[in-house]
Amino acid sequence: MKNFTLLFLFVILVASCKINEHKNSHQKTLFTNHADPFIGTGGHGHTYPGATVPFGMLQVSPDNGISNWDWCSGYHYSDSIVSGFSHLHLSGTGIGDLADILFMPTNKKLDLTTKTTSRDQLTYKSKYSHVNEKATPGYYQVFLETPKINVELTSSQRTAFHRYTYSKNDKQSVIIDLGFAINWDKALKAGITIEDQYTISGYRFSTGWAKNQKVFFVAKFSKPISESVLIANKQVIKGNKADGENTAAQLFFDAKNSEELDVKVALSSVSVANAKENLDAEDDFNTTKSETTKIWNSALSKIEVQTPIDSLKTIFYTALFHTQVAPVTYSDKNGQFRQEDDQIATAKDYTAYSTLSLWDTFRAENPLLTLLAPKQTSDIVNSMLTYYDIKKILPVWTLSANETNTMTGYHSIPVIVDAYLKGIKGFDPEKAFQAMKTTMMQDERGLNFYKKYGYIPYNLLDESVTITLEYAYDDWCVAQMAKALGKTADYEFFLNRSKAYRYLFDPKTGFMRGKSEDGKSWNEPFDAKHSNHREHTDYTEGNAWQHSWFVPQNVEDFISLHGSNEVFTKRLEQLFTESSEITGSNVSADISGLIGQYAHGNEPSHHIAYMFNHARQPWRTQYWVRHILDTQYNTTPNGLSGNEDCGQMSAWYVFSSMGLYPMNPASGEYEIGSPIFEKATINLEGGKTFIIEAQSVSDKNFYIQSATLNGVEFNQTAISHKQIIQGGILHFVMGAEPNKNWGLKK
Repeated sequence: MKNFTLLFLFVILVASCKINEHKNSHQKTLFTNHADPFIGTGGHGHTYPGATVPFGMLQVSPDNGISNWDWCSGYHYSDSIVSGFSHLHLSGTGIGDLADILFMPTNKKLDLTTKTTSRDQLTYKSKYSHVNEKATPGYYQVFLETPKINVELTSSQRTAFHRYTYSKNDKQSVIIDLGFAINWDKALKAGITIEDQYTISGYRFSTGWAKNQKVFFVAKFSKPISESVLIANKQVIKGNKADGENTAAQLFFDAKNSEELDVKVALSSVSVANAKENLDAEDDFNTTKSETTKIWNSALSKIEVQTPIDSLKTIFYTALFHTQVAPVTYSDKNGQFRQEDDQIATAKDYTAYSTLSLWDTFRAENPLLTLLAPKQTSDIVNSMLTYYDIKKILPVWTLSANETNTMTGYHSIPVIVDAYLKGIKGFDPEKAFQAMKTTMMQDERGLNFYKKYGYIPYNLLDESVTITLEYAYDDWCVAQMAKALGKTADYEFFLNRSKAYRYLFDPKTGFMRGKSEDGKSWNEPFDAKHSNHREHTDYTEGNAWQHSWFVPQNVEDFISLHGSNEVFTKRLEQLFTESSEITGSNVSADISGLIGQYAHGNEPSHHIAYMFNHARQPWRTQYWVRHILDTQYNTTPNGLSGNEDCGQMSAWYVFSSMGLYPMNPASGEYEIGSPIFEKATINLEGGKTFIIEAQSVSDKNFYIQSATLNGVEFNQTAISHKQIIQGGILHFVMGAEPNKNWGLKK
């Protein structure tokens, strides 16, 4: 009996372990549980909480209805009013546009003919509370307090799904307002057609940041339309079709003994016919929500981190989520998409992407995608080359295939070079090289001055220092592509021109400064802390402290300009310890996340902490990287210290928290920083894994004591992309005091 009892207990114990093992294994796979889309919706993060899939065409999300810088995505966590749910949104940018095709459920007949100049006059707006609001990757829910309607949103790649749950016996109605606009956006012409009892279609043409934006849509409802009111230019229109500058509709539905109303919405830049083809006709809300969760879970599983600190998992997986919401799908199921000049292009064997925030994303977001999404990276390159086919120049910052010319440089170039040198296939390298060479040899955006003087004189163009440094980097990238393709003359030409930074370095002050066309005199008076936003300034969205370090292509030569490693590291350390005062009467709001004069809230600072590695003081890189990780990110809506900028702010965290960073984005190398996780596993293409282990890591143990790569001593401050994609284990031993001998091996 005793033996039987022991056997019984043993069986129970084994079964219990198996149940727990299965439970833990299941929990391990739910990466979406760790991501919080509300992070970045407060402060200056400018993210949205709504539903999308990785790189999806649609971003269906709530719009508060305020036009303001911190409402660039349409939503800010400080707000408590919602105006509706539109289908296109920007993630973390500094300029507001989109919010196209607004839907809003209501429970009563409303007057849509009244002219409105602010959201206060919108008859359909509603209060809401964060207590009754939820967001996970691919799903959003909020309870509208005024009409007492619960709203749920999810999305597939090209179709948005709405579910409205009305109070029992309430009137079931939906507003569609195509005149709704925020920030830079303005509707020019719009139309709505009621096609049948269940279907409406239409279009919205607008101008804003994207000057020529055309959106066509189709919407299918789960219940028949029992009554409709169509509005054009604030007048009620008879019939089933309304067209005008400001077009809206109120639709009423037969309740059919059900409180739920489902809506499917698909868009196209080309036509209503294409929107209909994009519509996921067979899928329903629940199926799509479940499938979208699986898609996000797979996307987030590409990197698995282990840490006992739950908040670090939340920050990491939210960051990984944010790195995969942009760029966005732009071509339809049939491959067609509209260009800025209204030509219809067709993407053959690739998906066309738009929302290319290249000034930001070339730094770490695009290099991250070479690891996580090589197919999308190839498609992004092809999208840029198609743009080149039309414009004969590579894009700067495209939105809905429109060139916004926002920010400086031509940073499609490092994205292309990085992809090619990392072996990403699927695009024509000869065509890509010709596009890069042609772009850097034309005369637009200050390149005429750059070619004539070797730099851009401050008296001829604003932001001359930033533009010169960035053109120099782009030139270096063109040189690397030329070298890889055996184009020796081009390699030597662009490599020589990539040294333009030398013209602007002032050895007396240690800063990059505006120089006049005489080649001798500096822009005076000089104040390294002075900022003047986007006008009458030598620096873009920053000051001399933040912009004097952009020479990632040749740090060793840059150090030699300072005179020695000692002088360089002293100045670099001062960047982080100087007072955070920014002078001037028109200071750029983008200067945020200050540690001394280092501004983590804006992208030009992102590579700087890793430069200590090249001055033989890698422990300083380890110290400051860990300090940035600890202070510039958290789990609240204010969890980003500046604009998310289509994934760049988050990509910095994803890389740096693992202990890596592409300081020179097109070099094919990653600098070693300070890993924050005990273990990070990158799941690579082809089933390989690259594992980064940090033995004894903690909030105090952030200095690298020693390292091995696949069991062999590793004593250098960079690792190549080639080494990572081969798979293996990079093992660090961490400690509380710096090992000043580690990482000095050349």
